[in-house]
Amino acid sequence: MTGTVVAENVGDGVCVVTLNRPQRLNAIVPELLEDLIAALDAADRDPGVRAIVLTGAGRAFCSGRDQGAVAAGGSRNSDPKGKSHAEFIEHWQRSDSRKVGEWTHMWRLGKPIIAAVNGWAMGAGFWYQLAADITIASDQAVFAQPEVRHISATSFLFTALCGWKAANRWGLTGDHFDAQEALRIGMVNEVVPHDQLMEVTRALAKRIALVPEPSVRLNKAITMMGMQAAGVYSGLLLEGALGALAHSSHNEYREQLFEAQRQHGLKGYLDMRDGPFQPEPMGPRSAKGRQKKTGQ
Repeated sequence: MTGTVVAENVGDGVCVVTLNRPQRLNAIVPELLEDLIAALDAADRDPGVRAIVLTGAGRAFCSGRDQGAVAAGGSRNSDPKGKSHAEFIEHWQRSDSRKVGEWTHMWRLGKPIIAAVNGWAMGAGFWYQLAADITIASDQAVFAQPEVRHISATSFLFTALCGWKAANRWGLTGDHFDAQEALRIGMVNEVVPHDQLMEVTRALAKRIALVPEPSVRLNKAITMMGMQAAGVYSGLLLEGALGALAHSSHNEYREQLFEAQRQHGLKGYLDMRDGPFQPEPMGPRSAKGRQKKTGQ
């Protein structure tokens, strides 16, 4: 492991797995994904661990894939410049097929994963809290899939969990929504005061740890395998194909976004992408949130 994820057995059968790139709001890079899978697998193999808490260091749970990361040639992995059409499509087909395996891998673990969402849960970070077995949110949590604004995919997990009306409202705009909205649409189990998040989440993990191990393991399997057998897995396979199509649909607007990043850095890219959507309907970038921040 490279240190992008920290795993700690905190007693009472609970392992806390923390995404640990706080300077980048725990944005996902390949090393972090590898460390996360390794940490979850290690906790699952440990007979002393009965439940896993997944959270983020600092002020974010996970801000999604690192939009500032560049490939060896100095460009974004999602930038088609220098790639043939076939190479670009192949990149996205492999990437989108892989993420389905990452989520279902979490479901196959014998230990339940409780996501403790402590702040920003955006993009891929939004998806990972969706894939957790249980989600507890801080009252400061903010959720969104802003990547749809630069031609990207939502997740069928959102539809399966919250229904197609809610999935369309938030997945078609990339708008931010807060923890209370997440609770209202059934995306999280509970919203708690920010300073009580880990206490409440660990208390739930400890309660699960009191239940005999075979019962927890098999009852998690009944839920997660049953859900897949009922059709969710088929929906995710379709998502993998359509997501790759969305991601590889490079057009003039996305090229302008990439050029903004080349000329003005990540801030220029995000200003161009998200500026027309400001203020957000909820959260700290809403009109209400900004007024509260400035004290006006």
